[in-house]
Amino acid sequence: MATTIREITYYRTTEACEMAGISKNTFFRWLHSGKFDDVATVDRNGWRLFSESDVDRLYQKAQRISTREPVGAGRSAGSRTTSPASGRSA
Repeated sequence: MATTIREITYYRTTEACEMAGISKNTFFRWLHSGKFDDVATVDRNGWRLFSESDVDRLYQKAQRISTREPVGAGRSAGSRTTSPASGRSA
């Protein structure tokens, strides 16, 4: 449930994560790994309060995608040492 304090609407962690389309586990993993800067506002119990801009920042982070080379890319079929299906030498 959103809370309004001094005419600013704040959201709890669960709500902010739902709005961003991520799980709370993902949020906390990003937070602890330094991939997301923590919010500046907490309530009197120390619970995070996400402003609209915090939610937007979280949403933008969730929408970023990274590209990387697929596993095995750049290797020729003849350079394989094991069969992918059996794990035995080809």
